[in-house]
Amino acid sequence: MDFEKLQAQQRLLIRQRITFMVNRYEVHTVGPNGSEGEIVAFAQQKRMAFREQVTLYTDSSKQAVLAAFRARKMIDLASTYDIIDHTGQPIGNFRKDFGRSLLRSTWHLEQPGLGVTTGTERSEFVAILRRIWNFIPYVENLPFAWPYHFDFTAGDQVVFSVVKKFGLRDRYVVDIRDPRLDRRLVIAQAVGLDALQSR
Repeated sequence: MDFEKLQAQQRLLIRQRITFMVNRYEVHTVGPNGSEGEIVAFAQQKRMAFREQVTLYTDSSKQAVLAAFRARKMIDLASTYDIIDHTGQPIGNFRKDFGRSLLRSTWHLEQPGLGVTTGTERSEFVAILRRIWNFIPYVENLPFAWPYHFDFTAGDQVVFSVVKKFGLRDRYVVDIRDPRLDRRLVIAQAVGLDALQSR
């Protein structure tokens, strides 16, 4: 899919597929009737990496790069992740707000010329439940199946949201309201929400 067509998308669907050594993410368009459309991005995250780096390809063949993000520092809970395009040029960054994330996970996504959008978990109750889940013996090894939602705002306007759907396999719906947002940044941030949430 070319950049202009990708940029016109207002809703995306992200599916996570878990394998032994890597987490895989498929990003699809969403058809008018809500059905899954064509793939626009494919990503793999290696587990236990000292410096987190995820490459977003245009499809599962991994022949062409759409974008990538990489942590600036190794093993840093509040690290900034630089997002680059297919030529290696920076197009934005995101970071976790460690202090605010103690209660509800909070992220900041920056796009040059557009400024910073801040994403926070919509439900404080679900945020607390997720934290308790990780301390329950045996249960902490099971995936957290309940839905959670992140709203990314600029000022008092929601510019995009990421909604996890109910189920044991992670599936997210991304709704984009601001046409100026670079969809590559939105995809990188949405994948990062899942891939980096426990950090």
